[in-house]
Amino acid sequence: IEGYWEAALAPYWPRIRTLCEGDVQHRALLLAEGGMQRLFDDLDPKLAWDEGTLQLASRCRSGRARLDGRGLLLTPSAFVWPRIFSDVVAEWQPTLRYPPRGTGTLWEERAQPHPEALAGVLGRGRAVLLAELTGPASTTELARRTGLSAGGVSQHLSALRAAGLVSAHRSGRTVLYARTSVAEALVAQSSGPSPGSS
Repeated sequence: IEGYWEAALAPYWPRIRTLCEGDVQHRALLLAEGGMQRLFDDLDPKLAWDEGTLQLASRCRSGRARLDGRGLLLTPSAFVWPRIFSDVVAEWQPTLRYPPRGTGTLWEERAQPHPEALAGVLGRGRAVLLAELTGPASTTELARRTGLSAGGVSQHLSALRAAGLVSAHRSGRTVLYARTSVAEALVAQSSGPSPGSS
């Protein structure tokens, strides 16, 4: 098992973890904004929240399972796409495994744009970091992806956070950084066609 992990998963684990942690953050925001209805609305068409009951249409199983106060653990997994799986066996924590947003693009190699206009205002390093933050990422992950030193990334992120362009959220021992809506608008604007171009 250890050999399989090293060969098949370890090289891709930072990317998988970033995708799943980003989805957890997204789901937490949906729950805070609109409760259970909003949390489940875009998870899967076969899933519906109705008056305190979560319904999952399935061809394999039918019936009801009461949670009886045990809660429901939502677990994003890059390995269940495109379906949702539920585990509601009495002796285990009730769990819903689902594909996180972006699973379909998980294995694509994609170079992020480094907007020159934004670099002219913020500096190249900070523009590169904003462009790379398409989803929540740690300092270590950003350093690996950009080639910048971890110390340099940390300094840039501190400045971007002070300017309201980046937010930080703790996930266990890791701090994940994400673009704010202001930064999203800046990156989108500076990535568009330059004025006067056709």
